[in-house]
Amino acid sequence: MALRLPRLISDGMVLQRDKKIKIWGWALPDETVTVNFMGKSYSTAADAEGKWEVLLPKLPAGGPYSMEITASQQRIIIKNVLIGDVWICSGQSNMVIPMERVKDVYEDEIANCDNPFIRQFTVPDRYDFKGPREDLDGGSWEPLNADTVLRFSAVGYFFAKALFAKYGVPIGLIKACVGGTPIEAWMSEEAVKQFPGNMEVVEQLRVDGYIDSIKKMEEAKVSVWFENINKNDRGIQKGQLPWFDPGYDASDWQTVKLPASWKEMGLDSVKGAVWFRKEIDVPAFMAGKPAKLYMGTIVDSDWTYINGVLVGSTSYRYPPRKYEVPAGLLKAGNNVIALRVISNDGNGEFIKGKIYRLFSDGQEINLEGEWRCRVGAAVNEPLPPVTFFQYKPTGLFNGMIAPLLNYGIKGVIWYQGESNTDNPKGYSKKFSAMIADWRKKWGQGDFPFLYVQLANFMEAKDQPSESKWAELREEQRRALCLPNTGMAVAIDLGEWNDLHPLNKKDVGERLALLARKLAYGEKDLVASGPLYKSMKVEGNKVIIEFSNTGSGLIAKGGGELKHFAIAGRDKKFVWAKAVIENDRVVVWHDDIPNPVAVRYAWADNPEGANLYNKEGLPASPFTTEE
Repeated sequence: MALRLPRLISDGMVLQRDKKIKIWGWALPDETVTVNFMGKSYSTAADAEGKWEVLLPKLPAGGPYSMEITASQQRIIIKNVLIGDVWICSGQSNMVIPMERVKDVYEDEIANCDNPFIRQFTVPDRYDFKGPREDLDGGSWEPLNADTVLRFSAVGYFFAKALFAKYGVPIGLIKACVGGTPIEAWMSEEAVKQFPGNMEVVEQLRVDGYIDSIKKMEEAKVSVWFENINKNDRGIQKGQLPWFDPGYDASDWQTVKLPASWKEMGLDSVKGAVWFRKEIDVPAFMAGKPAKLYMGTIVDSDWTYINGVLVGSTSYRYPPRKYEVPAGLLKAGNNVIALRVISNDGNGEFIKGKIYRLFSDGQEINLEGEWRCRVGAAVNEPLPPVTFFQYKPTGLFNGMIAPLLNYGIKGVIWYQGESNTDNPKGYSKKFSAMIADWRKKWGQGDFPFLYVQLANFMEAKDQPSESKWAELREEQRRALCLPNTGMAVAIDLGEWNDLHPLNKKDVGERLALLARKLAYGEKDLVASGPLYKSMKVEGNKVIIEFSNTGSGLIAKGGGELKHFAIAGRDKKFVWAKAVIENDRVVVWHDDIPNPVAVRYAWADNPEGANLYNKEGLPASPFTTEE
């Protein structure tokens, strides 16, 4: 077929209202192409390469409509077209996280989610180092309903739902995000060239056959590593009762308490397969009924059995272990749960603070506490590293963003930064360069670019200390100097023991607040928590001024302000006293007569940081240091 359309222009699409709409595609060279839409016709001729495009006038929100595109003897009908607002949802895993991952938290949302005016297009993961792609490999528009909701970006879902509730305008989400990715992967070649070292990497990746050869070599090493473990694992040797079998006698195994790390269990740095078994007593009323097994999160991979039957397996460390237990498997009385856990590098762990329970028929059995443990197979070397090519500069821009650039959008929501915390210095410049470049390439002016500041994560510390996560948040804050940008602060929405916190509703709704102000013109709306503006020293006190104070500053929960630190000329930070005076915060320490700098919420996990405005939005962490 000579007449062809890009993947985005397809059934169920949402077109951007109140902007000229580009419809484009491919046909035979010089062929006349006509687009019929809403009672009007728009014609053009394909160029010598067969490319064509037409511009539709600005159109108000509405639909559904049909669009007809014809060329010679060919005709394509696009059905169920809406006109509304289109938002790009991009970044790394916390934007990727689907409603599936958080369904236990938002059961009511999922049960009442149907809305044909909210739609999502998922861009397939794809990198390309040769240059920008013209089209995507796949993808389709999906309306929000019970069958599709679990595939929606959780952040995107709550963002779209809040906007639709406010304005009643169709919302289209284009989900273009990949877990684990640093910002460089989302930058074009033009943007990346501004920063030394990146293009040498790209040039190497462009060499024909290079990526395939690396992949083949690395995959072979990984395969040998796992084969070695599987061959030597005493728990699954042929000719003997496997260690997951309920009839196996594990009475001589070591006793450990879960959840715990390898080190806490006395496993030192065992790399390889370690087995865990626990006998539980199931009451008769739970027997035979379906159940759910929650085994927290486990570093790194697991195979989990109940009464000798595999009920679930997860290949990497981050997803929660939530396994369905089929009806008929649990029996009254004694039951055996067995896990085979692979530690890739000797840092195995059952993460604390997670749920370890068996649920059935409204009852639960606590699985924390004593388990039996035995090493099945230990190896000397850690799992060989593999190259994640999707993390390399320009790859995802070329493969996933470039094909979107003709499509009219309202703006971008972005959640990324975790993968740049190893080297946060300069992130703000890269982020700003990326935003400016995307805006230039989309050709739609300085569209709203709204992003999430990194949430709190890891164990809280009781003293002021250096933090790369805090540095990255500061870099994000400083990117607000770009016009039409907004930052949703999430310093109170994280989980110390999870890189992927479950509270995506507040994240999406805080982004929607920013959109209402920046994209929809609610100028008087308080859409952000307090943002550091300036400091001045008066004697031994530092007076901090803020923007976005709303109806006034408060210490949430009452009491004293927490997590302010102050430093004198020695640059050594200590906890400070801080009080609110009008819309300012006064900070001091009696032993520091000549203060030079103040930090707020400067930690991986600034537990207890409590500066908010009266609208209930948290202040961004900051440092007054230049």
